[in-house]
Amino acid sequence: MAASTRPDVVPLAAGDALLSPGVTRRVIERFARRQDLAPDAGERLAALTLRELEVVRLVALGLSNGEIAERLVISPLTAKTHVARAIAKLDVRDRVQLVILAYESGLVRPGG
Repeated sequence: MAASTRPDVVPLAAGDALLSPGVTRRVIERFARRQDLAPDAGERLAALTLRELEVVRLVALGLSNGEIAERLVISPLTAKTHVARAIAKLDVRDRVQLVILAYESGLVRPGG
């Protein structure tokens, strides 16, 4: 199968997201502007350690596990473990729901 030449699509085999971070960010920003956000989202984040909270923020900014590892000077496996623990503690299904919760809680804001 030939690699896509579209800049908004990245290879899944490399472990990246289906859409580029720019496209994903625009989708999330539009979602985050909605007014029907969960009122308890911030309280739910209290279950996380400071490191897990930092990792959730970086996930919400569109970073991959490898990029999170580089930013925090940890191994990619450790970054993946932090993401998995945050998903479990927050009882969300996947990274997408983790990002939504980060926006709903105000941990990250559209455009920044």
